[in-house]
Amino acid sequence: MSDTPDSAVRTYIAQYRAAFLDDLAEWLRIPSVSAQPEHDADVRRSAEWLAAKLKETGFPVTEVWETAGAPAVFAEWPSGDPDAPTVLVYGHHDVQPAAREDGWHTDPFEPVVKDGRMYARGAADDKGQVFFHTLGVRAHLAATGRTAPAVNLKLLVEGEEESGSPHFRALAERNTDRLAADAVIVSDTGMWSETTPTVCTGMRGLAECEIELHGPDQDIHSGSFGGAVPNPATVAARLVAALHDENERVAIPGFYDGIAELTPAERELLAELPFDESEWLRTAASRATLGEAGYSTLERVWARPTAEVNGIGGGYQGPGGKTIIPASARLKLSFRLVSGQDTDRVEELIRSWVASLVPAGIRHEITFGGATRPCLTPLDHPALQAVARSMSRAFDGEKIRFTREGGSGPAADLQDVLGAPVLFLGISVPSDGWHAPNEKVELILLLKGVETTAHLWGELARALR
Repeated sequence: MSDTPDSAVRTYIAQYRAAFLDDLAEWLRIPSVSAQPEHDADVRRSAEWLAAKLKETGFPVTEVWETAGAPAVFAEWPSGDPDAPTVLVYGHHDVQPAAREDGWHTDPFEPVVKDGRMYARGAADDKGQVFFHTLGVRAHLAATGRTAPAVNLKLLVEGEEESGSPHFRALAERNTDRLAADAVIVSDTGMWSETTPTVCTGMRGLAECEIELHGPDQDIHSGSFGGAVPNPATVAARLVAALHDENERVAIPGFYDGIAELTPAERELLAELPFDESEWLRTAASRATLGEAGYSTLERVWARPTAEVNGIGGGYQGPGGKTIIPASARLKLSFRLVSGQDTDRVEELIRSWVASLVPAGIRHEITFGGATRPCLTPLDHPALQAVARSMSRAFDGEKIRFTREGGSGPAADLQDVLGAPVLFLGISVPSDGWHAPNEKVELILLLKGVETTAHLWGELARALR
């Protein structure tokens, strides 16, 4: 039985809706663009604004945490219940670059409310989805009569997610004791659509590399030397051709070892989603689907590992012909990983695979970028079910379906460092235009996020005991 009356939650939210939106608009006016050094002061101002607002909300502990880059915000509100579980909420306060000339209809840092939507950079990604927790926890207290949340509630809001979170893992490792939690809630994701509320259960990991291939010490004449010395551009092409087999499976030996396969139940749940492949292809600007045989499009982009060629080059690229054997060639590859794959192990496999295919006379170098681990929460995990119940209450008892994210993010670092399950709670929809001109958030869904969190702390307190 719930301890948070739904009607009391909605009454409270309606009462404070206008003030909540005014505060959000004030935060959105701060151009906290972490990728542009000229906005460093704005990113700091954003962190300080949020820390002050969280203190005003009621969090007894609010701190700005320094990193080697942009600052993060930490807040903590102990429950007071001796056996209360601890929940950490993750989000980010930095935003993507935006300028009116990019195609915005209005100033991207001057929020505009029109037709039930708030337009501004960060409205959905991610300030709006961080900020709904402030009104949500107050509604939770008002509806239950509590003076502190039903869980020990912590927030960690980083300032460099839009720049690849280069210092996030180190921040988490330095503060493991302060961040310790029984579950992590990530509010930096979305739902399937306005009419199909969903909860994400996991994100893929990522490994990426650049392969440099060196042959002759300089470009040489193909007539004099062609067919008698190894050509690095040809080797690059052969590596690309060998990356997949005839069924579009990644052909690197050992690549699939230990991966978490989709269960029949999971495949059935994904099949329930109202997926229109032709519409998806239009969004992808592609004319056809292609991928690992035996899997649907959604399964391929959410739950299967992949290898992609991001770039290939070498030799003469100008107009007309130039009959040479080039001195060098290069490849850029990325690998999306799923639960059960270890990034260090995958990098070892890639190195061995390349070494096995590069002939004598070709020197190669492999440089790996920052890796991200995959994360996945089982469908039957009690904390995941608590999130689904809370969202269902906010959406008038509607069935909550489950999705995954094909991309990657820092959530896996929290799972790895803290050893806690990662759960996703987001209300954004594909039309919100993350990273694009005219980013917006649907206000009705934003308030559904508030309502969901108002129920969530009581649901998690019971589920995690």
